[in-house]
Amino acid sequence: MISSIYIAKSVYGGDGLGRLGDGRVVFVPGTFAGEQIKAEIIQEKKTFVKARLIEIEDPSPERIGTNPAPIPGAVYWNLSVKGEKEAKRSQLAEFFERNRIKLPENCDLAECSSDSSDKAAFNYRNKVVYHFSGATAERVLGYREEPSHKIVDITDDPLARAEINAKLPEIRDNVFRLLSTGPKAVRKSVQDKENVTIRFSERSGVVWWMGNAPENVTIKEVTAGKVFEVPSDGFYQVNPSVGEDLVKAVVKKFKANPTKEVLDLYCGVGVFGLCMEPERLTGIESGRRAIDFARKNAIAQGCTDARFYVGQVGHDFRRLKITEDTTVVVDPPRGGMEYAAARGLARSAAKRIFYVSCDPATLMRDLKMLSNAYEVEDVKWFNMFPRTARFETLVVLKKRQARI
Repeated sequence: MISSIYIAKSVYGGDGLGRLGDGRVVFVPGTFAGEQIKAEIIQEKKTFVKARLIEIEDPSPERIGTNPAPIPGAVYWNLSVKGEKEAKRSQLAEFFERNRIKLPENCDLAECSSDSSDKAAFNYRNKVVYHFSGATAERVLGYREEPSHKIVDITDDPLARAEINAKLPEIRDNVFRLLSTGPKAVRKSVQDKENVTIRFSERSGVVWWMGNAPENVTIKEVTAGKVFEVPSDGFYQVNPSVGEDLVKAVVKKFKANPTKEVLDLYCGVGVFGLCMEPERLTGIESGRRAIDFARKNAIAQGCTDARFYVGQVGHDFRRLKITEDTTVVVDPPRGGMEYAAARGLARSAAKRIFYVSCDPATLMRDLKMLSNAYEVEDVKWFNMFPRTARFETLVVLKKRQARI
C-alpha cells in the first residue's frame, strides 16, 4: 500500500517519522523533517509501521540531494550539515524531555565545536575497519551493509582521513594479492581474517593490519597538547578535532571548580584524567593493555600521583573511596554504565560527575539512576560522527544540596 505521509521529525537513528491516516506511527528511512512524501508500507508491527520511500512530493529546505549514500550508515548524506545538526539537537532535547530529566535554564543544547564548517563533516575518521571477501572472482573491500551483510566496495571513503584514502589503493592491492596468490592454505588463512583495520595519527602516520590487532604496534596521538601512546587495539576518538573539543570542554569545566582528586572510570589510556591534571588521579579500565599504556602515559607526562587499575567498574566500585573532594569522569562504552556502578555513583559523595556518552538511550537510563542525588548543571553535545546517526554528549552533574 502506498500512502502520502508528512514527516514530522527525524528520530535518533536517522529515520523520518510521520503518521498514517489511521494514526499509526510510520518510520521512513531517507526522509527528513518537514517533507511530504509517498511511501510504501513494507512492515507492520503492533505499535508502528516501516515504509519505503517512493517519491518526495515536497522536500525539506535542508535537503541537498536524493542519491544513495556512498557508504552504509551515512543516514544524513542528503541533508545539509546545518539540517543534520538541528536534527541531532532536537533528538537529544527529546530524550531529556521524554525521560523527564530537567535541563538547567538557558541550556539550548547548541552543538559544541571549534570548527562548524561543512568541510569538518567529511574526511574526519582516523580509524576505519573494512571487511573483504575473496569468495568470488570479484574482490571487494569495504563496509558491511545491514541487514544483508553485503560488502559495499570502497575505493574512496568520504568520511576517512585524506591520508587513509591516499594509502587505500596500495592496501587494497596488498589484500587482494594475498587473497589470490600463494598456497591454498595461506590464502584461506588470509580469508579467515575477514577484515582490515587502518589507523592514522599525525605522529604515527598510516598503519594497517588484517584480522586481530598486532601487539607490537603503538599509535601516538596528541590531545590538548599532550602525547598519548595507544595500543593498536586501543580506543581513541575517531574524530581527533572534535575529540579535542570534548576533552577541552571537560578540562575547562573542571578547572573552573576543581577538586583535589579525579576518579576516571572506563579510563582507557588515561586521556580525560591526565588532561585534567588533578593533584591525585585514579583510573579504572577493564583492558589490561589500556591500563599498561595509561601508566606509561602518566610517567611520560610527569604525573606523579596517578594510579591506574585493571577492573570491572561495576564489580569493583564498592572498593573505591569517593569523597566530597572528588570529581568523577565517566566515559563508558555504548552500553552505558553497569547497574552497580550507576547505583554506587548515585550514593557517592562526589562533588561533580562528568558523564561522556555516545548513546543517548543508555545515557538517559543512567541519568535517571543518578538524578535522585545529582542535578544537571550543563549539557553539551558534539557532532563526533558527522553524516551518521551518532553523536557524543557531555553531561555535567552536580551534587544536590541536602534539604533542610
